This record gives sequence, C-alpha cells and structure tokens, in this order.
Amino acid sequence: MGKTETIRHEGVVESIGADRLTVRILQASACSSCSARQLCRSSESKEKLIEVRGHYPALHVGDAVTLTGSVRQGLRASVLAYVVPLVLMLIALFAGSRYGGDGIGALSALLTLALYYGVLFLLRNRLGRAFEFKLDSDS
Repeated sequence: MGKTETIRHEGVVESIGADRLTVRILQASACSSCSARQLCRSSESKEKLIEVRGHYPALHVGDAVTLTGSVRQGLRASVLAYVVPLVLMLIALFAGSRYGGDGIGALSALLTLALYYGVLFLLRNRLGRAFEFKLDSDS
C-alpha cells in the first residue's frame, strides 16, 4: 500500500481566473453506470463546481480535464460532514433529555447541529485549503 489512492473526476473547465479555475464535474452515484438505472430510479447524479487553485495558461473554457484528490481527503470530509455532527447531536440529545426532558433534548440537538455547521461555514476557507483537488498532469 505504498502508493496513495486517488479519487478521479472527469470535468469541463467552466471559467478561468487569474489564480484559479472552476471545473464542472458530474458527481454520480455508484450505480449510475448500471444498464438498469433507468428502471431502478435509485441512481443519482448532480453537477458540482470545483475550484482549482493555480495558473493554467494552456487551458481554455470548455476543455476536458481530470481532477484528482486523495481518498484520505474524502474520508476526512465524510467524517466532518456526517460522523462528527451525528456524535455531537446524540450527545446533546441525551444530555438535554436527561436534564430537561425530551423537548429540551430535541431542541439542544438541533441547536448543536446549527452551531456545528455554522462553525464549518465560518471555517470554509481554511477547510477549502485542506481539501483541494488538483489537475491531473495527463489532462
């Protein structure tokens, strides 16, 4: 396991700035390539805009590119987005229920989630630097 596993997304350059470019990717669920996806209705896909820092003079709007990121980054993002808020919500729910009743427990869980996601929003620039995609050198 010496080499780092990567996440790869094919995309199209949407816009180019002085020190960054925006790439439109199609984020698809795991079953989007299945031949039965039209009948199943469980396949999902949605477009996302990803900012890539750097100067890329050879690229133009509409060019196809490949973005790469590490699997470790993806796992860290999932933990921050799903695991940490779940744990915080459950702690607030049980603590609030124990000391103030079920209504207080539910309210404290919701307020804890709002506070957590508010802090993530305030730290979005710092977190954005920790979770950067890069252009694949082959594109």
